[in-house]
Amino acid sequence: MSRAKKHFGQHFLHEHGYLDRIVAAIAPQPGDRLVEIGPGEGAMTFPLLKRAGRMTAIELDTDLIPRLRERAADIGELEIIQADVLSVDFTALAEGHPLRIVGNLPYYISSPILFHCLKHVDAITDMHFMLQKEVVDRMAAAPGSKIYGRLSVMLQLVCEVTALFTVPPGAFRPPPKVDSAVVRLRPRPLAQRPDVDANRLYAVVRAAFAQRRKTLGNALKGLLDAPSIAACGIDPKARAETLAPADFVLLTRALTA
Repeated sequence: MSRAKKHFGQHFLHEHGYLDRIVAAIAPQPGDRLVEIGPGEGAMTFPLLKRAGRMTAIELDTDLIPRLRERAADIGELEIIQADVLSVDFTALAEGHPLRIVGNLPYYISSPILFHCLKHVDAITDMHFMLQKEVVDRMAAAPGSKIYGRLSVMLQLVCEVTALFTVPPGAFRPPPKVDSAVVRLRPRPLAQRPDVDANRLYAVVRAAFAQRRKTLGNALKGLLDAPSIAACGIDPKARAETLAPADFVLLTRALTA
């Protein structure tokens, strides 16, 4: 049994009931190109490997790798990449065969990992992640909600976001101070994704939500003026949290017109 390292944000899932539910939600099949981010002690790795026959794991902690390799030897073919996941090129890793990405993500770096995956969305079939429940709630939030924001918009424009179930602190060792939740992300077909520059889209979304109490006309000053916002069919006096994700695409088109 490994000792969790605080600086890696490690919380090892050990409750078999929740592990079984996660594996069932992923429903791995032989031939799937499974990639796990942060396998830890392998609690989720080995049930997935048993079903899929082979998979790849990305692990930063070198102390965990020898035991993972040893235990995997009798189960299937496990390729381990020792790296920071933010440095991994998922598109190159896929080699033309879309990946299914899974992981119990460290809370402190979950958003950067999500945005990193979005950069490689064309190489991904689906993603199943366990994250802090508060983050999953924000990912799936609808317009008008107090927790609807940048993360909601950017993810929902590219993926179908489905919150699956909650996992309590006691299911982990050591237990975190908050509830966790499992979420499924399925990339939308290319024709349904934003047809605008991703960096400009993010700039508009970031500015719109930077000060939530500001109207769009004030929040987007320097990017779009009130008449340009109104020309998109959007009230410049509205606040960002009331807009549907597609509205931010319209605003970005106006920015680039």
